[in-house]
Amino acid sequence: MEYGAHLPLISFSGESRSLEDIRSYASLARDLGYRYLCANDHLLFSRPWLDGPTALSAVLDVSGDMRLATTVALPVLRGPVPTAKTLGAIDLLSGGRVTVGVGPGSSEADYKVAGIEFSERWKRFDESISALRYLWNGEAFQGTFYPTGDVSLQPRPAQPDGPPIWVASWGSEAGLRRVARLGDGWLASGYNTTPDIFPRALSYLGEQLIIHGKDAATFPNGIATMWMYVTEDPDEAAMMLENVVSKMLNRPVDQIAGLLPIGSAEECAALISRYASVNAQRVFVWPIANDQEQIERFMDQVVPLVED
Repeated sequence: MEYGAHLPLISFSGESRSLEDIRSYASLARDLGYRYLCANDHLLFSRPWLDGPTALSAVLDVSGDMRLATTVALPVLRGPVPTAKTLGAIDLLSGGRVTVGVGPGSSEADYKVAGIEFSERWKRFDESISALRYLWNGEAFQGTFYPTGDVSLQPRPAQPDGPPIWVASWGSEAGLRRVARLGDGWLASGYNTTPDIFPRALSYLGEQLIIHGKDAATFPNGIATMWMYVTEDPDEAAMMLENVVSKMLNRPVDQIAGLLPIGSAEECAALISRYASVNAQRVFVWPIANDQEQIERFMDQVVPLVED
């Protein structure tokens, strides 16, 4: 099992995010042994949300050899050309350490402010992935929404074929078919899967990968947006679940209880161990408070208890 840490882009309780904050967090994650540094993307959200690609670029020089991952970027909302330009530059400047997780976005408000019809998101999303590949490596495609046929973005990313593109899916069959058809990896969602659902989705994905001539045994996966808070105080854990996660996701507590590593070190390790046992390869944790203390606590107290 590999571990990644989401950059603390959200202001959960109104605190402001400074350059010093995110650079210090990235340095600590590097020193603790996290292998991925992750940034998510939203235009609008219920809480202040620092721009993800900008934050990734701000920590390049303190991230060591960590992979820099978008989990996810929104190429439909940003446009494939700006997305390819930005993430290609980060890949070049990082020496080829970028993994591009992409999704269509589930916020209708984001689409409204971007001036894009929400009903077009899936068709645009599929085409945007092909557009990214073309812009990075010249892989031909015929598009309806994105006329990129004569565009040449320079300089190229450091990775010869461009950064690998991992497609996000909560695990529906339609979503997993899209992952198999268009992706170089699969990103699942920590609050939309379980250790029981995940292996069934992984099995179906394997069948689809074979159809598309891809090797299921080497196809990477990861579980992103794994909201995390390690505490030995059950009342504090309950408070975090109810006052932070439930309100943020607009879901009742009983729908999310047990889905996330929120609780004692043993409880958190038991959940991660269940994922490890069903071939989840990576978990990307996101502290919901006390960011640096929590990524240190997770690595020092939870990871040693995980049964791979």
